[in-house]
Amino acid sequence: MNAASPLADWLALTMGDACGIGPEIIAKWWASERRDPQAFVVGCPDVMARALSWLPADRRPIVVRLNDWRDVARLTSCEMGVWAPPGLPPDLLQAPLGRVDRRAGQAAAACIREAVRLAQQGGVGAIVTAPLHKEALALAGEPYPGHTELLQAEGTPPGQPMAPVRMMLANRQLKTVLVTIHVSLRQAIEQVTFDAVLETLRISHRSATQWGLSRPRLAVAGLNPHAGEGGLFGDEEVRIIGPAIEAARAEGIDASGPWAPDTVFMRARHDPPAHEGEFDVVVAMYHDQGLIPVKYLGLDEGVNVTLGLPFVRTSPDHGTAFDLAGTGRADEGSFAEAAEMARLLLAGRQAAERVRASALSAAS
Repeated sequence: MNAASPLADWLALTMGDACGIGPEIIAKWWASERRDPQAFVVGCPDVMARALSWLPADRRPIVVRLNDWRDVARLTSCEMGVWAPPGLPPDLLQAPLGRVDRRAGQAAAACIREAVRLAQQGGVGAIVTAPLHKEALALAGEPYPGHTELLQAEGTPPGQPMAPVRMMLANRQLKTVLVTIHVSLRQAIEQVTFDAVLETLRISHRSATQWGLSRPRLAVAGLNPHAGEGGLFGDEEVRIIGPAIEAARAEGIDASGPWAPDTVFMRARHDPPAHEGEFDVVVAMYHDQGLIPVKYLGLDEGVNVTLGLPFVRTSPDHGTAFDLAGTGRADEGSFAEAAEMARLLLAGRQAAERVRASALSAAS
């Protein structure tokens, strides 16, 4: 490993819920050919050592408890650097596998907070989060229902209003961004407002340009069947979604629609050479509308990306899978995709930043 590599190029992997499959999928990914050599774990060294013990001995790296997280650049490929954040319960290893436990929720939140701190300080370029459990998070006294809200709060400077964020689910063929996330369908319909749609288009456009797309093509799905048929099946497209699209276009955003939600995802699917996608991103109105098409293309390929944060964050598209915890049967495929997506987005963001810096330098 190149000790001179800038730490801003590194991935911080958060352990997730210690009672779920998070530690195991990190361990399997680490021992695989898809492993990113510039990565380290923010978590409990003992929990990670237990997960590694389930691997064949000839594929098992050694856990190195980092006294200074910057020492990770000195490790070899046979060593897994683990940085233990403040706030880990001392008896975390006693939390039973496959069950909701307060200690696991406390540890998962501590890992997220530490990873965000490192990202804010420029110590790491991206965060890849293993799954946590919302109920364990609540038992630990956390006021956030999940990763997205916790990352949003921790990524906001003290005294500043929380920056708006959006959830994107992506794979190699399709990227979809949600206007509303984890609320009931009735609440989601109420939350589809002009401001919410326009803000989603702004965040999607800004994020895509940070990946290196000079003029991202955003398709907007309607809320109702056939995108409302001009008001016959609902008027949200006429009253809310359409005007938001026009406002975005007035700002220079290449947004189109509202398109019929039962066909727009097929039109956007990018699978060359057989199928060239018409759009780069689809903006969906609610959770299942946007996520079902991506998940149908393959659960082991889906990646959750949080847009709007000042750093790159990705996560596998599955939960803690308590039924598989400790069995050795967890599949690391989605985590591998999340790590590769983080590396891709980070590289795009860095390239875009270099272009902007060069333009500013030339202008001065």
